[in-house]
Amino acid sequence: MILDVNTLFIVTITVMGMLGILLIGVWLQNRGMRALAWWGAAYLVGGMSVWLLGARGSISDLLSIDIANALLFVACGLTWSGARLFDGRGVKPVAMFIGTFMWVGACQIPAFMASMDARVILSSLIISGYTMVVAFEFWRGRAEPLGSRWPAILVLGAHAFLFMLRIPLALTTSLDGSSVTLWESGWFAIIGLESLLYAIAFAVIVVAMAKERGELKYKTASLIDPLTGIPNRRSFFEETLKRLDPASNDARPLVVILFDLDRFKKINDQFGHNIGDHVLRIFAEKATQNLRPGDVIGRLGGEEFAAVLSGIELSTAFALAEQIRIAFGSAARKLDRQAIGATVSAGIALLHKSEADIDSLLARADQALYVAKAQGRDRVEIAELDRALAWQPAKTGWNHEPEPIGLVPNPTIAPAPSDMARPKVGIH
Repeated sequence: MILDVNTLFIVTITVMGMLGILLIGVWLQNRGMRALAWWGAAYLVGGMSVWLLGARGSISDLLSIDIANALLFVACGLTWSGARLFDGRGVKPVAMFIGTFMWVGACQIPAFMASMDARVILSSLIISGYTMVVAFEFWRGRAEPLGSRWPAILVLGAHAFLFMLRIPLALTTSLDGSSVTLWESGWFAIIGLESLLYAIAFAVIVVAMAKERGELKYKTASLIDPLTGIPNRRSFFEETLKRLDPASNDARPLVVILFDLDRFKKINDQFGHNIGDHVLRIFAEKATQNLRPGDVIGRLGGEEFAAVLSGIELSTAFALAEQIRIAFGSAARKLDRQAIGATVSAGIALLHKSEADIDSLLARADQALYVAKAQGRDRVEIAELDRALAWQPAKTGWNHEPEPIGLVPNPTIAPAPSDMARPKVGIH
């Protein structure tokens, strides 16, 4: 089957124009995604370039060769700039037009203009170079979990490779001095068809990437507390349930720490909600700084926070909770030249073999928190059931039950009240 080059030009011009308008339209609906506008502009400029290239013979060589290819390389630069903007990097104006500058400079050399092989080789190098740097920009942002990013990299890599193949083809099937025109060469039609398919695939993929990013943004927002920037209640419970799963790869044992800011309502009433919000942010910051990288801290609501720690002994968890308590108390002692004196109380509980869900674990941590409140606040307490294990070495295996070991060796832990159920109106 012989491909009609003129038809291919018409289809390519039409498709690139439609895709450019589509991308700009999607950008108008989401002005925050500026990359789409740049990519849309690249398609429109590229379509104009193809139109000038297809008009060769009916217009001057200046328009159909010099300017047409210069516009094509401008489109490549716009595509690269869009890739940089997509991942939050700035535009580099000079580098964006370097391919155009190279082409325009080469066109001033008579020997270059007289050799079709030279023009094909240089244009192939420029297009392949731009395509590879676009693929590199997408690869640099691979930490963002976008499924469409990898197909984009593969499509770009394949396109760059195929354009590089034009160089040995130009050298082995030289058109210089040949009676066969560029448009009549079979490999040109194949390259033109591949370029059309690439243009369609790239547009579809980048729209998919933009859609994925929007969905990821909303999903992330639904899992992050907007005030403190840490996981919210839903996100914290999802992560905790994952770690409770016996099939989880997280190291055991597992500890939960509940934190509650002392007399927080009084701080809000006396100093205002702006100071209260500042206090909450300080606590989230200090907790995040003092926990280990793999630990999770979340805001359960109001002034109540929780942390889940895997592969840790109770004594270490107690020390971390103390670090957080001290760091927060120091940072929140005075704000805006006002003596705030904010403090925090904490309750700690260790996962036991008999516990298969989060509720009983949190209930025991909550009981320990109540003890801390009852004993004067600004302190850390361990759940009564776990105190005997508090300063004992961790046993082999994480599914252990507490054993009666006489008196607790740490004198700072107060005995629990007989009724450990936290009252509906707690002590704050």
